[in-house]
Amino acid sequence: MNDLGGPMDSCNPQSCALLVIDVLEGGLADAADNKAVNDFANACTRVVKLCREAGIPVIFLDDAHIPGLDRELNLWGPHGIAGTPEAQPAKCLGRADTDIVIPKRRYSGFFQTDLDLTLRELGVTNVIAIGCDTNICVLQTLADAYFLGYGSTVVADATMTFLIGNQADGLEYFRRCYDSNVISSDEFETWLKGDVQE
Repeated sequence: MNDLGGPMDSCNPQSCALLVIDVLEGGLADAADNKAVNDFANACTRVVKLCREAGIPVIFLDDAHIPGLDRELNLWGPHGIAGTPEAQPAKCLGRADTDIVIPKRRYSGFFQTDLDLTLRELGVTNVIAIGCDTNICVLQTLADAYFLGYGSTVVADATMTFLIGNQADGLEYFRRCYDSNVISSDEFETWLKGDVQE
């Protein structure tokens, strides 16, 4: 049985946006040699393609850290450095002219960025989240989305955790704490096409 109830019970393109959280070129460098990373990259590519075809805005939320300033670099080491090729959206996702890229210096895509303004200008009330790390940047972005009144859906196989905690607990946290719909990319495609049985 699909868990498709809650705040996002339809996928009207006019009310949704896809948040692609830290799916960066540097993070997918070993996709060819790592099945888990390759599966994650393929699921992300699929979801992005489906959203573009449905007219759902695609918003990349990309780390853009500044060495010597961003405290996150002290915790996790150098990554997502602003202006480097590694901090660009993953090439496998492609870049459409209509896509929006919002750089971020903290875990949440909302903190000190214009994401909330952008979503409101687009008329978005529900966000679809994919990306990594499930228990860090995806979690913090969904937390702020919830606090700001957005409904949310998480495409489980298009998220990945590798730094802290485990995937199952992270997804359960989204369900329980943010009332997120947590579904697979197969279910997302079916849902997007309006074939979900109520």
